[in-house]
Amino acid sequence: MGVDYYNILKVHRNASEDDLRKAYRRLAMIWHPDKNPGAKKHEAEAKFKQISEAYDVLSDPQKRQIYDLYGEEALKSGQVPPPPRSGPHHFRTQPHPNPSFRFNPRDADDIYADVFGGSSSESNGRARGTRDGFFRSTTNVGGDFSGTTTGTRPGSTSRKAPPVENELQCSLEDLYKGAKKKMKISRTVLDASGTLRSVEEILTIEIKPGWKKGTKITFVEKGNQEPGVIPADLIFVVDEKPHAVFVRDGNDLVISREISLLEALAGKTLEVTTLDGRNLSIPLTEVVKPGYEVVVPNEGMPISKEPRRKGNLRIKIDVRYPARLSEAQKSELRRVLAGT
Repeated sequence: MGVDYYNILKVHRNASEDDLRKAYRRLAMIWHPDKNPGAKKHEAEAKFKQISEAYDVLSDPQKRQIYDLYGEEALKSGQVPPPPRSGPHHFRTQPHPNPSFRFNPRDADDIYADVFGGSSSESNGRARGTRDGFFRSTTNVGGDFSGTTTGTRPGSTSRKAPPVENELQCSLEDLYKGAKKKMKISRTVLDASGTLRSVEEILTIEIKPGWKKGTKITFVEKGNQEPGVIPADLIFVVDEKPHAVFVRDGNDLVISREISLLEALAGKTLEVTTLDGRNLSIPLTEVVKPGYEVVVPNEGMPISKEPRRKGNLRIKIDVRYPARLSEAQKSELRRVLAGT
C-alpha cells in the first residue's frame, strides 16, 4: 500500500471525521514549521506536509475509498492494479471506482487554515474566528443544513456549497459573563463507501464575554455532504435578546431611573444590581436636573479584545414632579428657595 496514512495520523482504519480532525489538529500543533524554528525546521516541514497529506486523503470520501481499496500508488496515478490471474493466460479487468477522479493534493497551509480557521468577524469567536480551536447552554437548536450553489477552494476541482447562516439567540447575561451553547444539527455525510447517510451531531459554541450582536462563529464544512460538492460552512450569527433593565450601547450599559423632586434637590443613593449579581450603591450628591446622567466607569460590558477592561455604566435620571402643590407647600417652597 505504500505510505500508511492511518499510521501517520495515529488513528484506526474506521476513524470518523471527528477522529481525523482531532488527530490532525494535535499533530499539526506539534509539527507546524512556525513552532519548530532552527535546526528542527526542515524536519518539521517534512512532517507537517506528511500529516497534511494524510488528513487530505482520509478526510475526503473519494480519496479515502480509492486509497483503502488500492493503496497510495493507485490513488495518485489513477491506475487500478490488475487483480490476480483467473486462468493460465488471462486477467479479469476491474473498473476504477471513479474513472473521472484525478488526485489533486491540497496545499498544507490551506488545510491548516481550514481546520484552525483563517479569518474572523467582529471580535470573533473561535471555530473560524481564532487559531485555538473549534467553537464550540443549554439551548438546543435542531436543523438540517445543506448547501447548493458554487464556490471553489484553492487547489480543488470541486465546487463548494455557499455558507448557511443561522441566528444564535443570546441573553445580555450570556454576553456579559460568557456561556456555552450546544447546537444539535442533522446532516447527510458520505461514508467510506461513498454512501450518503444521515447523522446527528452536537456543536458546542463558547460565548466569550463582550461579544456583540452580529458576531459570527463558523464551523467549517459542517453542512450536508454530497458527491462532487465541498460541504457548506455553518455560520451562527449572534443576536441579543432585549433585557428587562439594561440597554447595551456599544461597550456601555444604560439604565433609566426615576427620582422625586425632593430626591433630586436633597440627594439620594441609587441601588443597582449588575448583570453578574453584584450590588452597587451610587450616591447622588449634586442637584439633579432632568436629563442628568451618572457615569460609573468600568461597570459596563466586557471589551472582548481587552478582557481586563469594561465599558461604562450610564444611569439616566428622570425627575418626577408632584402633580399638585397646596398653597402652604408653595409658600414654603418660595421661602426656602427665595435665595436660589
